[in-house]
Amino acid sequence: MQEKLPQLKISEKIREINFQGLRIGGDASVPFMQENDSTSKPLLALELPFFYEENFPLILKKQYGENYEITDAVKKAESLPNDLLSIRFNIREDRIDKDFAEINDKLDEIFEITKKPLILRGKNNNDIDKKLLPLLAKRATRQCIISFVEDTSYEDILPSLIENNHITVIRTPIDINLAKEMNILTTDKGLDTNKIIIDPDMGGLGYGLDYGFSIIEKLKQVGLSGDKMLNMPIIVFIGEESYKAKEAKSTQYSKAWGEYDKRAIMWELAGASAVIAAGANIVVLWSEKSLLTLKGVIGWN
Repeated sequence: MQEKLPQLKISEKIREINFQGLRIGGDASVPFMQENDSTSKPLLALELPFFYEENFPLILKKQYGENYEITDAVKKAESLPNDLLSIRFNIREDRIDKDFAEINDKLDEIFEITKKPLILRGKNNNDIDKKLLPLLAKRATRQCIISFVEDTSYEDILPSLIENNHITVIRTPIDINLAKEMNILTTDKGLDTNKIIIDPDMGGLGYGLDYGFSIIEKLKQVGLSGDKMLNMPIIVFIGEESYKAKEAKSTQYSKAWGEYDKRAIMWELAGASAVIAAGANIVVLWSEKSLLTLKGVIGWN
């Protein structure tokens, strides 16, 4: 007779955020580890770039076409089973003023096209995001998840996010103590603990993923043990990290490495599966094929 594994003893739950009909967090166990009413399914977001970058992966250009237009991509995403839609406002530094003007012009149209809950992301450049994220916070016509603030930007960005009632993603570099410190610092500035999502930062496959995976697990364990400053839901932008790898964006490999179209998707799927197993509450993907595959694993409802 097979020996039964010991049940995980749970004294607390991960903080639950109710966001436009979605339940983010609220789990009393790692997803799929226990079959009970307290298990919270991970939510999947599809992320769209506002513009194509110069080195945008070929597999994703095939997905959207060479003549990319953000509003067309948003319309297409409306028919897909993603729980959330993430827009990455990847401002081009050599034409910042023109890009800001275009964002201003397109934002209202984006909000009219999509009814899906939205994640609005910055450039990941502090100098730009200190101007961009407050703009997005003020121009948004409904509550959004805005990503991200960190130790060098939160004082400039946070006031507009609080004033406009948005949910804030806080990023720290793969360190549980820094995550707690940032949560304390931002709540001292007036941010509601129920409007915090933790971004533990991440690497793609390899050492970065392994270390990131362990940090997610530790965050969950500490949160479930009762730490009120670390029991927030967790978001992972695994699509971005996966397609940084040359194996996922380069076609310059021998056939022994496998077909590029399949290899690139498998790279993202492997990373996403790992962070879901670790307990991530929102997983942000870049590929529609990855989204459809993972939805089939998790369940459509």
